[in-house]
Amino acid sequence: MIDRTALAGFLRRRRESLQPEDVGLPHGRRRRTSGLRREEVALLCHMSTDYYARLERERGPQPSEQMIASIAQGLHLSLDERDHLFRLAGHTPPPRGADSEHISPGLLRILDRLHDTPAEIVTELGETLRQTPLAVALTGDLTVYSGPARSIGYRWFTDPATRALYAPDDHQFLTRMFVSGLRTVTATRGPGSRATHLADLLLAQSEEFRHVWDDHEIGIRPNEVKHFVHPEVGALELACQTLLDPDQSHLLLVYTAAPGSESYEKLQLLSVIGPQALRRG
Repeated sequence: MIDRTALAGFLRRRRESLQPEDVGLPHGRRRRTSGLRREEVALLCHMSTDYYARLERERGPQPSEQMIASIAQGLHLSLDERDHLFRLAGHTPPPRGADSEHISPGLLRILDRLHDTPAEIVTELGETLRQTPLAVALTGDLTVYSGPARSIGYRWFTDPATRALYAPDDHQFLTRMFVSGLRTVTATRGPGSRATHLADLLLAQSEEFRHVWDDHEIGIRPNEVKHFVHPEVGALELACQTLLDPDQSHLLLVYTAAPGSESYEKLQLLSVIGPQALRRG
């Protein structure tokens, strides 16, 4: 059962404890409140200001699990805080570990500070959970996919448009890498896991996947240098650094170009023309 009083108090306290810069928002000059405004929280949580305000005023319908998950992420809650929020709203907290999509506050704080760099947070199955604006300009919005298509490994074998963003000379290696990575995760998570389900789908749908899967390759690591092909600015050579959150099996991928290089100049251009260039391409 929902505890409206405790839920409202917890939301207010968490909102008031955060500053705009803590969640990647500009601070602005005039602020009457010491923490975030309700409209700022609503923006972060992808809901209307009125809906969020009613929760803080102990009004409105019981929020769904999806709404609570969105609020937990928008307020940069820890896993313990997220679970507490679910219980206050009358729901059972979702599982922790590899299947969790709740990004840790620390990883989010890092991502929020990379506004001038392509970066994304992905799951162990290659599902993009969050991107910086420059990452969206580079590869498109990868958070819009649903179902198995959320995984780049699945899209690699089922959607030809996915390969168009990568240099043709790298395609064979990337094919082997995606298969090797999925084989590792299926062995780690075991039968009945989402990884095994993804592998079964690909075995049924892609002859190329079946052929490479039968090679039983393991341990093929991503190259540090990625070669992208952008429809507006052309070829880019970007170094990829990875930060792992072991508790959630989430990876923060950060793409950089050597200062003064042609790819560096192209990233500067992408930061100006933004995602609309990819849509035009």
